[in-house]
Amino acid sequence: MKKNKSDLMTEVELEFMNELWAIGEGTVRDVLARLPESRNLAYTSAATILRILEQKEFVTSRKEGKSHVYIPTLARDTYQSRSLKDLSAKLFDDTPASLVARLVNDNELTEEALGQIRALVDRRLKNESG
Repeated sequence: MKKNKSDLMTEVELEFMNELWAIGEGTVRDVLARLPESRNLAYTSAATILRILEQKEFVTSRKEGKSHVYIPTLARDTYQSRSLKDLSAKLFDDTPASLVARLVNDNELTEEALGQIRALVDRRLKNESG
């Protein structure tokens, strides 16, 4: 029975996707090998997580011998954009300026990080105005 496709991943699913994005494609063992040893996940649990990601259409797989090789079907930046839009809608009344204001008002943000943000905004404004 196929699960409903979800637009967002759970924390564990995202943990696995981050590893797949990093290596491009991999088997259950490949992903498990990249997780911290303290994670201590059973092979069957990891296989289940990757199958769920496939059911949700975040990955596809091909059979190689007895193993399945999992390949992301969604780019990391595409998922980042989707997640940020969802966060903006749910937590910041769909007002991107509120989200950015919360970020730049964070006291832990360094001057260097603020300068990088300013440079990104300036570059975007320059590109849009010609």
